[in-house]
Amino acid sequence: MNKKSILHLFILLFALFSLSLTTMAQSDFKNPVIRGFNPDPSICRVGDDYYLITSSFEYFPGLPIFHSKDLVNWKQIGHCLTRESQLPLHNAKASEGLFAPTIRYHDGVFYAICTNVSDGGNFYCTATDPAGEWSDPIWVDIESIDPEIFWDDDGTSYFVTQGGEGIRLNKIDLATGEIVGEDHLVWGGIGGRFPEAPHLYKKDDYYYLMLGEGGTEYMHGATIGRSRNLFGPYESCPLNPILTHANRRGQSNPIQAVGHADLIQAHDGSWWMVFLGFRVLHQWAYWHVLGRETFLAPVDWPKNGWPQVNGNGTVDLDMQVATLPLVPVPSEPVRTDFNDNKLGLEWKYIRNPISDNYSLTEKKGFMRISATPTSLNEAKPLSAILRRQTEHNFSATTLLELSSKTDNEEAGITVLQNNSHHYDLYLRKNGSKYVAELRAKIGSLGYVVAQKEFNSNRVVLEIRGTPYTYSFYAKEADSKKEFEHLGGLDTRYLSKEVAGGFTGVMIGLYTTSNGKPTKAKAYFDWFDYVAQE
Repeated sequence: MNKKSILHLFILLFALFSLSLTTMAQSDFKNPVIRGFNPDPSICRVGDDYYLITSSFEYFPGLPIFHSKDLVNWKQIGHCLTRESQLPLHNAKASEGLFAPTIRYHDGVFYAICTNVSDGGNFYCTATDPAGEWSDPIWVDIESIDPEIFWDDDGTSYFVTQGGEGIRLNKIDLATGEIVGEDHLVWGGIGGRFPEAPHLYKKDDYYYLMLGEGGTEYMHGATIGRSRNLFGPYESCPLNPILTHANRRGQSNPIQAVGHADLIQAHDGSWWMVFLGFRVLHQWAYWHVLGRETFLAPVDWPKNGWPQVNGNGTVDLDMQVATLPLVPVPSEPVRTDFNDNKLGLEWKYIRNPISDNYSLTEKKGFMRISATPTSLNEAKPLSAILRRQTEHNFSATTLLELSSKTDNEEAGITVLQNNSHHYDLYLRKNGSKYVAELRAKIGSLGYVVAQKEFNSNRVVLEIRGTPYTYSFYAKEADSKKEFEHLGGLDTRYLSKEVAGGFTGVMIGLYTTSNGKPTKAKAYFDWFDYVAQE
């Protein structure tokens, strides 16, 4: 063998060795597997590809779609609902809009099934490629929420929903969305409040019906029943709830409110569960700001037996369990430089955007956001782009250039839970100069915390987050001076426990004229998001 052949063989062996290192199973992984506000996960598998969908509420585009090869490493590949014709959100209040989707695959077609509680009710969309495009919704005229589609062995399709006293099954014509025949109330769970999030499975000649009970808060959990007959009666699992932290074992866990789960059999035959939960700060600090996130746990499900989640029905941030062979995905870049002609998948709008208010081409390398009279305090479409806060410790920084003529016009950066709970760091005109202001909105209270005058309309604004505090900084963009610290505000007032609702904190870039006609514009040069676990 000559030297060239030996070199080629060495390169091939090295490549195969490197590939094996990146695809080896491990004995541990970290939860959550999808971080930040991504609740109500549902999952399906096609071969060795896994697809997952989560709720998006009043944010547009709707229903993010994720892909994984190993259930641990996930990458967003698109959204189900990207057109206004698919997703009317004009009337959606905070934490309304899209609730509890399910994703399923049947006979070469993907189905995304969901409820728009603000406009239209239950629907499903179809696609042959889950990255999109998806069809316009097919609406289903039934008063309920949390829908899924189940196909029995004979090919008959059923619409499974939460309605009234428990879980309902209805035969459905998938070509039209028409409900056919009798309505069946099949199971109400084990007696917990709000039996919801139904998922139906067929295994070992049993029908297994899993649901969430206790409400999507601290008493949440997943329960399961089974029957030889699709319409019941369903026998309750003796291990119920099969997943919960609403007990002594889970009471000090930094993960709380686990539930709203979906089961998947992996391509190696193992069983897994995806589910929502949220991370609290400490045993005595029961509040959370990141929203409900997506978690993963192994499931032991013997033939003719009951599924047992992670041995004892609880989970941890550091999971010491064997994984599928891992296939890592690229890390998200720290900087958004706004050089592309469209925003990345991480960016959202509040409700349906007015497209003319946004441009990535008017000033190359900048995101232009034109002001509207709508303020951050209103449940209306707003001139803003937002992304999720994914960790308690982070920094978010942007360079802003404001084009404004009056002092009521402002542009800046916000940490926003909803329209009545947010902290804003912004720039506005003040005579011949400009002033950076920090403002707090906490329910009926709204006040300016601090001000700092600048000579320039170009500033760098920064928010630094810790588990307990958001700190706010500003400086002139073209100055060599250090950041000016404008103040710190408690995270708890943006928590779900204080603000209510179902979403997590979003970090946004916005422009508003606060109720007055306007021609103001803001140009954002770049945005950096640095998260630390």
